[in-house]
Amino acid sequence: MQELANRLPISRPAVSQHLKLLHDGGLVTRTAQGTRRIYRLNPDGVAALRAWFDGVWSDALIAFAKTADAAPYGPRPDPDAHPEDS
Repeated sequence: MQELANRLPISRPAVSQHLKLLHDGGLVTRTAQGTRRIYRLNPDGVAALRAWFDGVWSDALIAFAKTADAAPYGPRPDPDAHPEDS
């Protein structure tokens, strides 16, 4: 953890807290080696996070498409036009 903390603009306790959250969330694994803790990405946890993000984006894009399809058709206002010019 010290190697990581030395490369980041945050304190060692803050790095420790972040790693704990990542571990609790299943995104990293932690292995004890003497007094050291070795953290590694957990591929299963990262895959689950990716699947969740894919679902969120899919739902958002479907909602956007439905909204766009329901929008009235016709001329779009010119964003560069000034009302006082007309």
